[in-house]
Amino acid sequence: MERLVVLWCPGLSREGPRSEEARAFAEVLDLLRERCPFVEPVRLGLAALPARAPSRFFGGEEAFLSLLRDDLEMFGHRHATPLLFGIADGLFASVLAARSESIVQSGETKEFLSGFSIATLRRPELAGICQRLGLSTLGRFAGLPPERVLERFGLDGAHCQRVARGQEGELLGIRDRAILQRLAGLDEPPPPMAEATFFGGTSHADQRATRAAIRLQRRLGPSAVQFARSSYGHDPFERATLVPFGSSTHEEGGVRERSAPWPGQLPAPSPTITFSTPPSVRLHDVVGAPIGVSARGLLSGDPSTCMVEGEGRAQEIVAWAGPWPLATRWWDVRRFRVRLQVLTENGLGLLLASEQGRWCLLGRYD
Repeated sequence: MERLVVLWCPGLSREGPRSEEARAFAEVLDLLRERCPFVEPVRLGLAALPARAPSRFFGGEEAFLSLLRDDLEMFGHRHATPLLFGIADGLFASVLAARSESIVQSGETKEFLSGFSIATLRRPELAGICQRLGLSTLGRFAGLPPERVLERFGLDGAHCQRVARGQEGELLGIRDRAILQRLAGLDEPPPPMAEATFFGGTSHADQRATRAAIRLQRRLGPSAVQFARSSYGHDPFERATLVPFGSSTHEEGGVRERSAPWPGQLPAPSPTITFSTPPSVRLHDVVGAPIGVSARGLLSGDPSTCMVEGEGRAQEIVAWAGPWPLATRWWDVRRFRVRLQVLTENGLGLLLASEQGRWCLLGRYD
């Protein structure tokens, strides 16, 4: 079970009409992240962060809490709100520990929870029944036979009992799942309009998407969010390029030179679907012989039928265009590929390629 530090800000637990509490709580989270980056808002006014690694680094749990209190001292004076810290095993016990500013030692969770009211489980029906039976504390509820609790209160009641016994650390429903959305518009400024954005840089949806991309990059790295850009090259899959969001190639809109000759480039239109792992294709002429490709890029016969791997029966070819050979230069990885466009009897356009004696499907046309 994870050992957690919980910060409770009672004065920020309810949001006012102008969202001042949410803005102040976002400031608290930023201050906590300066000491430990893995801070999670649980609900408004309540945040949790891991205890073990920071405590080892800063010389123990009490030393770590002392540093956090020093970090937030000026904030508490400025906003005239108490800031209460607690440490325990699991989120539920840690929240209760923060209320009393306690450090609950590992293995003592059950004893610590035993004196709290059954109402702390936030299950009014369960609490009402237990109180009528004289089970007013978590300790008394934890002492019931588990099979009787499951029989009377169902799976949720059994889960609550395991939490009261310290066997599970987090009570279902303790987190506000919307808190990240409520804080999303407060922790990042809108991007400058000169920066390339998702939908043109004019709508609120664009600004929200850009802020989300920036947050993901800060957490996961610059390459975590990539942006599709049209580029230049020989084949369609080379012309659709993914670049990191916010990079110079993202802002410029391309990664290859338009002025390059690109010999062997396929004519328009490009296929609407391309494959990162092209499926195999069997291509035959009118007498059923496999279609081969000569060293000069010429076909051994006229294509008559083709069958794509995994798609059942062969399709008759009613029209075809090409081939377009492509040979890379000596300074690149040497390869020789021939591309062929075909139209099947059911009106499906396919882009095929032959390389090293094997035909494959590069793309489909709608």
